[in-house]
Amino acid sequence: MKQGFFEIIENVALTDCVKRMTLKGDVCEITKPGQFVNIKIDGLFLRRPISVCDLGKDNFTIIYKVIGKGTEKLSEMQSGKLDVLTGLGNGYDLSEAGEKPVLIGGGVGVPPMFLLAKKLIEQGKKPTVILGFNTKNEIFYEQEFKDLGVDVIVTTVDGSYGVKGFVTDALKDVDYSYFYTCGPEPMLKAVHKFSKTSGQMSFEERMGCGFGACMGCSCKTLTGNKRICKEGPVMIKEEILW
Repeated sequence: MKQGFFEIIENVALTDCVKRMTLKGDVCEITKPGQFVNIKIDGLFLRRPISVCDLGKDNFTIIYKVIGKGTEKLSEMQSGKLDVLTGLGNGYDLSEAGEKPVLIGGGVGVPPMFLLAKKLIEQGKKPTVILGFNTKNEIFYEQEFKDLGVDVIVTTVDGSYGVKGFVTDALKDVDYSYFYTCGPEPMLKAVHKFSKTSGQMSFEERMGCGFGACMGCSCKTLTGNKRICKEGPVMIKEEILW
């Protein structure tokens, strides 16, 4: 973990309520897809944890949904610097992927799948990506994934675009060796139930400190209590107790 100040390079809208921000600074502590950063926002006590979507030599990108005071303030910033803790969380283990991994992102669980896809491609893998949304106007990053050269399946709950239904409706028709996923808990539960292989699941959780000191985001697993911000947010399918 490292604390530093990052310059805002970009902060643009992807949908009515989802924005993409690029921050420039020392990114040496960000070493795995699935890690997150914790951003200090002036006037608010708790930092905001947001997963890393993409990574450059001296910058990183986040995608966030505007849903409260913190993200609303973040959405209004077009310049300046932010106090950021980087290199948080355990990230995904790419060594288990096999030859045909499938990446499953739901809503704001989509962003960490992008960096994961890039890293798997660097290893010679060709992942399939499933992106789940409620409706057509919530979709983002479909083209960006396609530009990586991977197969992309989009699902919408209301059927307004792509496969009608949930990510598991698309998953049943995919041939895969392993899965990686991030999204809301109901989606993770469904993937856990219907997946045919082992896999890794990244949990979304409200966090107090973001680095394991407060124990506020702990959860039960087969090997005891784990802190989602420290031992997680990524956990192996078989260790999870719902």
